Amino acid sequence: MFLKRIQLGFIHVALTMTLVPMNSALNRVMINELALSATLVAILASLPFLFSPVQVAIGAFSDRNPIFGWRRTPYIFIGLLFCAAGLFFSPRIAYLLAENFTAGLFLGILTFGAWGVGYNFASVSYFSLATEISGEKGRSRTIAVMFFMMVVSIIFTSLALSNMLEPFSRAALESSFALIGAIALVLGFLGLIKLEVRNSVPESKEERHDWREMYRGLRDTPQVMLFFRYLILMLVAILGQDVLLEPFGAVAFDLSVAETTRITSIWGTFFLLSLSLGGALENRVSKFKQAKIGGWTGAAAFLLIVLSGSLQSSSLFYSGVVILGLATGLATVSNLSLMLDMTTKERVGLFVGIWGMANALARLVGNVLSGVVRDSVASLTGNALAGYQTVFVIELLLLLSSLWLLRSISVSRFQSQTGDQFTVTERAALAGES
Repeated sequence: MFLKRIQLGFIHVALTMTLVPMNSALNRVMINELALSATLVAILASLPFLFSPVQVAIGAFSDRNPIFGWRRTPYIFIGLLFCAAGLFFSPRIAYLLAENFTAGLFLGILTFGAWGVGYNFASVSYFSLATEISGEKGRSRTIAVMFFMMVVSIIFTSLALSNMLEPFSRAALESSFALIGAIALVLGFLGLIKLEVRNSVPESKEERHDWREMYRGLRDTPQVMLFFRYLILMLVAILGQDVLLEPFGAVAFDLSVAETTRITSIWGTFFLLSLSLGGALENRVSKFKQAKIGGWTGAAAFLLIVLSGSLQSSSLFYSGVVILGLATGLATVSNLSLMLDMTTKERVGLFVGIWGMANALARLVGNVLSGVVRDSVASLTGNALAGYQTVFVIELLLLLSSLWLLRSISVSRFQSQTGDQFTVTERAALAGES
């Protein structure tokens, strides 16, 4: 089983490797070097989350329609091919957008859309496969291995990409993206070899719910709706900076493409450290206190980032990035634990789907909101730096708003509304799905 967990981790790593260059180097190049609209870049970067509702249909289709006897492997491989193709063409499309906007926009939607479709194809299929291979008792350990490998891959991919982009050129950008895409495909292929048993039948049918069912689940339970709103605010704030942090570093401190690409590795390192610390403290510090610490720490991080631009202090900026990584790790541990508490035995699939919907919706809203605000403020003031700083101030305020909502959330009240709760063992197993 250990080898199978590593193979599943390779698939998770492969998909993540295609995401890192697009979310770290490409967004900075498109906004800063090519002077493209941050709103446009944010929309293109958000296509995977815009397409996330199709995961239900993809999962249900693969359940019923195996290819050559495999129900997951072909769909994972098709998804990885789409992601690698999207990664390969994306820098070329970025330059085409700057040279011929109409043609670039059409092909950009196809390219980034292909990556988004591939992401959803692969992710729903390999998480289903992880669930089927691990069984209920081994699910949490499998997901832990996959998640650890994913974060480590973010750090190393960012560092490798940074080195390949020094000095920066269009050729270096295109060749580095092609190389990372090729490595991702190789790792994905190694992960898939003999992983799924051909013509296998799952022990139990996986629950799948569409977004209409999830909305009804939200509407019917007040505490779930409250927690959903809290998650949206918190995630929009924490994740909304994804598209803008690197170009901000370029505008505020004249950092090179290689230097801003390295920001992701710094964030990832401290995210991983904080995640480990949060897990160790879970039984000693209440999840609500951890969530509050994570929220206040994130607010402090955004304050430092805003001040760094005004004071022209790169050391303050990097301190903000470090603290943001710590805050994200604490928020992840505490809110995952709260999500498990806000889930019932009878409707596991429904509630896990609701929390997944919150994540996808928050990423979509956060990215687009950040791009629109940055462009609007920069246009009105003639100051690009002010546009970035306004976004970070809004994210700070959203974090404070989420902390205000957190005060009204009560696990005991949720359980009284649903009449159901999990044992410690059941919560550990369920962690893999959230």
